[in-house]
Amino acid sequence: QVPLVESGGGLVQAGGSLRLSCAASGDTICISAIAWFRQAPGKEREGVSCIGRSDGNIYYADSVKGRFTISRDRALNTANLQMNNLQPEDTAVYYCAARDRNSQKPWIYSDYSSYDYWGQGTQVTVSS
Repeated sequence: QVPLVESGGGLVQAGGSLRLSCAASGDTICISAIAWFRQAPGKEREGVSCIGRSDGNIYYADSVKGRFTISRDRALNTANLQMNNLQPEDTAVYYCAARDRNSQKPWIYSDYSSYDYWGQGTQVTVSS
């Protein structure tokens, strides 16, 4: 098991910035990728960004490209999401997710069903 804990959410005005952090513990060596998802009220969970362990590939949703930046430490114990120029439509609960390297699930980086471990979520609210 790999417990994940998010931090860094809060309330910010449009145009502002926030930095989310995801701390992984336990058997972190088994993580092959970490991703950030978000879910707004009444909407489906949306993949925001993902970063891999072995190849370092990074993916972003079109809606956040140029504004959000994902980063990690070498051990993939921590993954951060720097969010700049936030807009009201970015308001959501943001979740950290990790994929196990032995996972048998089909791999689509933006599909929440591809991930094995989840954090509890952190609220991000952007006022206009």
